[in-house]
Amino acid sequence: MLKYRLFFGTLMVVAFIGACLVDGWLDGSLSASTTQPLLPVSGTILCILIVLFAIPAQLELANLIERTGPKIFRTLTIPASMVLVLGWYIRQFFSNPFQFQLYHIIATTAAILLMLFVLQAVKFANTGTIANCSANLFACFYLGFLSGFVLGIRVDLGLWPLLMFVFTVKSSDIGAYTIGKLFGKHKLSPKISPSKTWEGLAGAILFAVIVSVVFAVKTGKMSTVMAVLFGGLFAVLGQLGDLAESMIKRDAQQKDSASSVPGFGGILDIIDSPIATAPAAYLFLMLTIS
Repeated sequence: MLKYRLFFGTLMVVAFIGACLVDGWLDGSLSASTTQPLLPVSGTILCILIVLFAIPAQLELANLIERTGPKIFRTLTIPASMVLVLGWYIRQFFSNPFQFQLYHIIATTAAILLMLFVLQAVKFANTGTIANCSANLFACFYLGFLSGFVLGIRVDLGLWPLLMFVFTVKSSDIGAYTIGKLFGKHKLSPKISPSKTWEGLAGAILFAVIVSVVFAVKTGKMSTVMAVLFGGLFAVLGQLGDLAESMIKRDAQQKDSASSVPGFGGILDIIDSPIATAPAAYLFLMLTIS
């Protein structure tokens, strides 16, 4: 298990950094001295990655949800998630991006609800209407709406705040796993995730604070005090996001969301903490980034 986590974890880190660096090179945000971006929009590659990841993530979530009873309309949840994410990218082409974003969310939500009732009527009539529509709406917004804020950080705040956020949150996962394995004795939430411990949570905070402070010092975009707060806060929120996904898996009586990534489980098991914390991170960084 550990060798798989190390190998595939390293591959994913390298691939993610490479994609972000190319993305930053395209719009000129790699260099602080760049005054004229090479492209008028930001986050093109990241947007493509998030949209593509919506496909396997939604399939995994659908399988988990259907084990608990409700039926998922994959032909709706997958494109709906993509459309919710794309709003953050398309807004860059409008003179009033915030107004477009508001209209986009309202229109997309209304369209999702309408299509849900149409599909429910065609497939199941009035059988399981509340459960099916609620579960499908949850799937759309859990993966579509929340993950859109990851792209929002990239578009509105730039490359380095995005890297700071992702590596801070994921380092908390590494810290929780490492310290929990070595020293974990006191269960954090035995009914939801028996492997999580209070010692692991302390490790998550330690690792996240270190990474956050290093980014703050190297980029100069945040004070050290705020970086410590950022690391500690999002270590805790990241673990809560992981517990939220664990609740879904336990309800479906599954240990992992899938077995597509050796050593990690599924795509959902990798992205659970970043997408759960992205809205809070967006707000935090908007208020504190310099």
